[in-house]
Amino acid sequence: MKTALAFAFVFFFLRGAAAGEIEISGDFVQGGLVIGQAPQASEVLLDGKRVALRPGGRFLIGFDHDAPPSARLSVVFADGKHEDRILAIAQRDYDVQRIDGLPQNQVTPNADELARIDRERQLVANARAVDSPAAMFDAGFIWPAAGPISGVYGSRRVLNGAPRQPHFGVDVAAPEGAPVVAPAPGIVRLAAADLFYTGGTVILDHGYGLSSTFMHMSAVEVEVGDELAQGDPIGRVGATGRVTGPHLDWRMNLFEIRLDPALLLDGPPPAAQ
Repeated sequence: MKTALAFAFVFFFLRGAAAGEIEISGDFVQGGLVIGQAPQASEVLLDGKRVALRPGGRFLIGFDHDAPPSARLSVVFADGKHEDRILAIAQRDYDVQRIDGLPQNQVTPNADELARIDRERQLVANARAVDSPAAMFDAGFIWPAAGPISGVYGSRRVLNGAPRQPHFGVDVAAPEGAPVVAPAPGIVRLAAADLFYTGGTVILDHGYGLSSTFMHMSAVEVEVGDELAQGDPIGRVGATGRVTGPHLDWRMNLFEIRLDPALLLDGPPPAAQ
């Protein structure tokens, strides 16, 4: 398990007493999450975009699937002094994954289905936009299901021969009906039994805009507003939505930024029983 401040790469840069100390640690790679600490009265920006400063001066930044090789972290201190740091973001080579045998309407939906997909995307976006003030992710993360990994973050998908969006999660090939549990404490923001693409779907809010999404479940065992501890049941592995077989698709977001869940853990999932 990785705790919130126990990531693979660490950077420090110091200022005088009038300004303060900045600490950042995490995975400086496409799909990575970084946790920072700054003096409370500072302003933090990443590539010119303001980053929310939390109680005690903590902040989160994330790097998307296609993040460029560098990012500029800027900190303006209460005394008006500022510090700029160029962060090197490791680039990744993504595999191509070909999936055949899907119902054709789930690759090329009709007009009515597209309208449904748009409505469901808004539900998902609303759930991921919640900004909870509690750092529930500090407990660290465990795998939400047991079994071999069958799909990885960033793989470029070719569905029934047609190129589609990359895969933004980690697939665990657990058997039908296997338990899905909370990888970290959180509050349920979406609990849907049947979304068009993702079937049984739950979104769990870990705080500060960091959330997990669990897809393709055969059963959803939580309700919106439920507060879960790490390891609490969420649902059951299934083959609902756009799939060719049972598995859990686990995704993580920092608001709209798509992260790689595997980077938050020390190794692969446990073997299925």
